[in-house]
Formats: sequence, C-alpha cells, structure tokens
Amino acid sequence: MSFDSLGLAPALLRALSEQGYTMPTPIQAEAIPLILAGHDLLGGAQTGTGKTAAFSLPLLHRLSKQTPARGPRKPRVLVLVPTRELAVQVHENLRGYGRHLQVASCTIFGGVGMGPQVDALRRGVDVLIATPGRLIDHMERGSVRLDGIEVLVMDEADRMLDMGFLPAIKRVLGKLPRERQTLLFSATFEAQLKALALEFMRDPKQVQVAANNTIAETIAHRAHPVDAERKRELLIEILATRHTDQVIVFGRTKHGCNRLAEQLEKSGIRAVAIHGNKSQAQRQKALNAFKGAKARVLVATDVAARGLDIPNLPLVINFDLPMVAEDYVHRIGRTGRNGAQGEALSLVSHDEGGLLRQIQRVLKKDVELVDFPGYEPGRSLRLDVALPNPRAKRAGDGPRKPSHRPHGKPAPRHAHAGTAQGRGERNGRSRRRGGQGAG
Repeated sequence: MSFDSLGLAPALLRALSEQGYTMPTPIQAEAIPLILAGHDLLGGAQTGTGKTAAFSLPLLHRLSKQTPARGPRKPRVLVLVPTRELAVQVHENLRGYGRHLQVASCTIFGGVGMGPQVDALRRGVDVLIATPGRLIDHMERGSVRLDGIEVLVMDEADRMLDMGFLPAIKRVLGKLPRERQTLLFSATFEAQLKALALEFMRDPKQVQVAANNTIAETIAHRAHPVDAERKRELLIEILATRHTDQVIVFGRTKHGCNRLAEQLEKSGIRAVAIHGNKSQAQRQKALNAFKGAKARVLVATDVAARGLDIPNLPLVINFDLPMVAEDYVHRIGRTGRNGAQGEALSLVSHDEGGLLRQIQRVLKKDVELVDFPGYEPGRSLRLDVALPNPRAKRAGDGPRKPSHRPHGKPAPRHAHAGTAQGRGERNGRSRRRGGQGAG
C-alpha cells in the first residue's frame, strides 16, 4: 500500500513526496481510511508508530475540501496533547504536511505569555493544538471559542490522565459540539480511559498497533554519573579512548546538537549534526558523511534519528537522557543488532536521576553505574526523583499519585515517526496565575 492509494488530496501527496515518504506505517494504513470515512476512532499506538501523521493527514484532507471563510476563522479541529513539546511537534508536522494548503494552525500552552496566543486566535485558525490547562485559561478569559469544532483529537490520552488532566479534559469536552468526530490515541487503554471513551465517543472503530520496543539482549547498558557542566569534557575523553569507533551521540535539543558537533570538531573529532531544523539535503549530506566514514560522530536529536538507515554500530552515547523512557529504546536500536554485541552508554547528571529510573523500569533491570576516573560528580544521582510515568503502576510500584513535575521529550519529525513529548504541563488554577497558565 502507498499513500497514493489512501485517497488523500494531491497537495498532501505532493508534500509527502517532497519529504521522501511513499509507504504508510501500519497505524497510518489502518487509521487514515477510517478517519476519512468519518468514524470515531480509538487508536492504540505508541511513540514511533507514525500516529501523528495518522490523524494529521486525514484532518488536513478534510480541511482542504472547503474554501477558507473570509475574515477570522474559528477553530474547526482541536488537538489536545499532554505537553508543550508535543504541541510544538504536532504543529510542525501539520505545517509540513499542509505546506501546500491554506490551513491556519497555532499552539497554545503554558509557560509563556498569553499575548501572542491571543493574537493568533484573534486572527483566526483552523487547527488548534493545545495543552489542557492553558486551553482552560483561554476559555475563562473568552479568547477562544470551541463551538465550531468538527473534530477532536486526544493524543497520548493515557499520559494526560496520568498527569492529572481528567477534570480539565471533561471541562473542555463540555464546551464542544455534540456532533463531532472524535479521535483518541493512547499507548494503553485502562479502565478509566475506556470509561471516558464510552462517555464521549460514538461507536468508535478501534485500531491497535503493537509496540516495537524489543530490546536486544546483546546490548550492555552503562551510565557514567557526571556533573552537567563536565559532560562535554567527559564525552571527548571517551571518544579519545575509543579511538576509531563510529558513534551516534544523542542530544536533547537542535541547538545543543549543533553546538556539541562544533565543539567536537574543535577538539579534532570529525562530527556532523542532524536534527529537525536541517533541510532534507543537509540531513542527507550529514548522513552520507557519517556512513562514508568522513565523520566519526553523528550528533542527533530524537526527531531526526527516527527512521535513519545506519548500519550496526558498537556504541551509542546518550549525552542527554531522553525525556521519555521509551525513546531510550529507539535510540539504542542502532547497536547490538543481529546478535552483535553493543553498548549503550549514558552520561547522567544529578538532575537526570529520575529519568534514569524510568529507563530502568522500561528495561526491567538496573543500568550499571560506573564512575569514570577523574569525572566523579560532586553530587550523587537521585534515582528516587518522582516523574510522571504511565507505566509505573504496571511496573509493580503500587499506587501512585499523579505528578506534575516537568516531563517530556524531543519529538520525531515525519510520517514514519511518532510524535514528540516534552515537559509536563502543570495542572491547577494555583499554577496559572499572572497569565502564565499551566506549564
């Protein structure tokens, strides 16, 4: 099956072709026809399955069939997401797929001033991507109207419930038209989420895509505790020790990856960076340099790393730990392949202890902590830091209250990747004073 066979608008097919995508992932192949047919949908899919495109493409197709109204437009599509970074990533994907369409979209999330968001809403949008807390802020001050919503998407619904957003979600649902299409995507469907779906969805179809989180048994997982300000120095020391090994180094941000690659170059280590801000030609040039051994280190964000066709490597280094533990699995998948031995090495600072704990839960085993001589940290790691973790209860930790600590991840960029998650949005009126809203 190809995207051409799904009945999408020519403008969407053109955008996909320009980005080099012709074959849909399983979640896209199953979900897109159902959404185009107008069904409500329960989509069981985790990060890395391509679910962002699974709902974005049919929504854009729907919007493309109507001429934009004159004057300011009320939102016709609402996408609810748990985190600000995921909101940004969904927005970037929508803009990429809809580059040849006249579709206006914007994001609203906490942690920033409301003024620019109010201005964007006043100008009019077709698609609104929002975190629940900040959306309620706008609803309360009258800067957004939801009576024109035709389609509601709840992305990563299990995480929203885990983070304590159920009351906020129900408030939003109460302001939406009853006659609408509703799409709910979640990695898991536990009792509370099923009850919510039965309450506000109409005879939903269900699509389930198995997670691809297999971890090779041949991979050794190690972590070097280190002060954050000495990470770069330690990385250079490790690369000097490993001599000729080619390495993928994962960073958290686009700017950070660029800067790290430049610093490695200044240290005499050939390095290239690859991330979502680079054009397809730039990404391919960097990848070719790495594959052709002209560069020894490929510094990448999660956004750019998904779907890369890179041969097996002996070593993958996490310069920054991923903000969502499942991304660790995707990162290390380039080593230990086909029975070969591999190593996943993480440089972990004091404030990343909670993230390391989440990774250990996903791995179902401890990551070996090894002090690197001369780089012992001034403060010990805190593995007891509580961060939102939808899998915590299933991992055998017993009952857990929702946490509102920062939590999230960098995001993948394309049709064959999952969406990104980021810092957790805070919930509650006490954290939305002074126009700052939920985080």
